[in-house]
Amino acid sequence: MRPSLLSSAPSISALKETSRKPVTSGGLSARLSDEQILEAVRQHPSNRVKVAVTDLDGVLRGKYMHKDKFLSIAESTFGFCNVIFGWDSSDVCYDNGSYTGWHSGYPDASVKVDLSTYRNVPWDDDVPFFLGDFEDPEGNPLEICPRKLLRKIIARGESAGYKAYCGMEFEWFNFKETPQSLAAKNYAAPEPLTPGMFGYSVLRSSLNQPYFMALMEEMGQFRIPIEGLHTETGPGVFEAAILYSDALESADRGVLFKTASKEIAYRFGILPSFMAKWNSQMPGCSGHTHQSVWDLNDSQNLFHDASNPQKMSELFRSYLAGQIQALPEILPFFAPNVNSYKRLVDGFWAPTKTAWGVDNRTSAFRVIPGSSKSTRLETRVPGADVNPYLAVAACMASGLHGVEKNLSLKAAPIRGSAYNDPLSERLPRNLADATRRMADSRIANELFGEVFVSHFVKTREWEWRAFQDSVTSWELQRYLEIV
Repeated sequence: MRPSLLSSAPSISALKETSRKPVTSGGLSARLSDEQILEAVRQHPSNRVKVAVTDLDGVLRGKYMHKDKFLSIAESTFGFCNVIFGWDSSDVCYDNGSYTGWHSGYPDASVKVDLSTYRNVPWDDDVPFFLGDFEDPEGNPLEICPRKLLRKIIARGESAGYKAYCGMEFEWFNFKETPQSLAAKNYAAPEPLTPGMFGYSVLRSSLNQPYFMALMEEMGQFRIPIEGLHTETGPGVFEAAILYSDALESADRGVLFKTASKEIAYRFGILPSFMAKWNSQMPGCSGHTHQSVWDLNDSQNLFHDASNPQKMSELFRSYLAGQIQALPEILPFFAPNVNSYKRLVDGFWAPTKTAWGVDNRTSAFRVIPGSSKSTRLETRVPGADVNPYLAVAACMASGLHGVEKNLSLKAAPIRGSAYNDPLSERLPRNLADATRRMADSRIANELFGEVFVSHFVKTREWEWRAFQDSVTSWELQRYLEIV
């Protein structure tokens, strides 16, 4: 995967992309100076600016600011309630919080706007939009901020002379529902956008052409370029491949894509879901993550070796060995929710073992041998419910760990179905087991730091306990009458 080329010729008034230059983090805005970006905000006809951060679950949390307020804090910081690291995806506060909680009073944390993330929201009057990073009161990175964690992993790679490029793919179900209609039916039996199993269907994409085209066109205008968009197998399922970029920009695009899809869909009376698996009879939704490692000058794909039958360099093999070794101990980064593990079952297109293969979609790790530009690794474990910052950080950190330790692949590539491979380790079957493995993992603490791992583990323990205390529809159907 080579650094992508996008059109760009920044004009402060129009900010349109018209010349070809390599993408860096932030895309077009990374090629503008901070002052040019701020001037573009000053000249924008709207008095609103939208800013957002991401919580541990990958949920985008944000607010509008008046333009004057934004300009006053753009080069310093602003306060954002730290409760977003102290509650779950349903806004229920943890009872086991460490960083923040009732004991702390939920004060503000400092957020530093990343001006390079500047984009305009085409479905919201072209309002300026920015992402931010959390800092502690002394201006140091907040150790439990997912975006800051990824930045730290990227810096670790660059210090060793490596630059990662990533591309994310998402599958998701679309329903003929609104938030109100779905809540009114207690989230039971949502109506799919279309019936039947129609993978790669030109019929189904034509049937919903206005929504389909809005995704393609408006995502591009929002600087989330879509390489491919098609229907997947299942009623109302789409899959999008987001154009690859450097690791941070790729994760930014992943986070923004999921929220943007929902905002675009609302006006068509459609409700998208990135839940890992909503129906036990159908395949789940993936968040496959492609990666390649280059030198810092972007001149050589360090994964590629033309003399190797699999086109794999020794560095690539060590990178892959690192991911294989770490996967069972960092699985909650790829499968963060109770529901995530309903996707990781045999025979439903999601991996269940640590096997690797060459262009094998049953394996956890799919090596894609190609040219000097395209040789890459696809990590197929992440679901669509993943936090993209954590998924990319986990891929990079474990891979670079393998390179640093000069690890070797212990097994040959799997041929045929990886579900039947007796030599590969079966992944943990549920969130409780996976979280327990992570809590006891030396590798996890080494790669991501004890502070982050400890806090993240507590949040996953909370998630499991919340599930354990609930009464499910399965239990009602099974026991309510008969026992």
